Amino acid sequence: MARFQNIMNSQLGRAVAVASIAIAGLPVGAVQGQEGPVELVPVDQVQQTTSVLSLEGGAQLLTEAEAAVTAQNYDLAEQRLRQARQIFNQLSNFHQQLAGAYSGIDNQISEDQRRRALDAAQERDRSTYRLALVHRYQGKPELAIPLLVQIIGSQSPTRELGIKAGQQLRELGFIGTIDTAQQ
Repeated sequence: MARFQNIMNSQLGRAVAVASIAIAGLPVGAVQGQEGPVELVPVDQVQQTTSVLSLEGGAQLLTEAEAAVTAQNYDLAEQRLRQARQIFNQLSNFHQQLAGAYSGIDNQISEDQRRRALDAAQERDRSTYRLALVHRYQGKPELAIPLLVQIIGSQSPTRELGIKAGQQLRELGFIGTIDTAQQ
């Protein structure tokens, strides 16, 4: 968590510095930061893929979570999955807000933002499912059940991930099965 916070603070600090210089109209160059000089780049050169708040940043957390599961370090896996889930949820919300803001003004931007919101929401639900499985493996069904219910609400019980979540809930005894022979 400390690493994640350091990355977020570092990224935020750089973004604020770049934005401040851009607004002030000052030339871009080296600026003294808390940890020494920070090389600033023009805003149009900042790459979204280097940010923690990106699909790639969330994917990196998922990769770390998978490695932790392989190493049977379920506490670290849980931590990384929670972080990934939060990143994807924020991305989905931000893109959805932008889609709404541009709706009726620039439909191309609005549709692009809706697609991005959907992609981020899909990744959020996948990381949520993986987190629920980690909770199950840890013997914490009380933490897995709400996550699985959220997935069904987001995905629908008829989509692949919704079906998997429903199966997990049945295995946990949270959803009963109807015996059709008795009806």
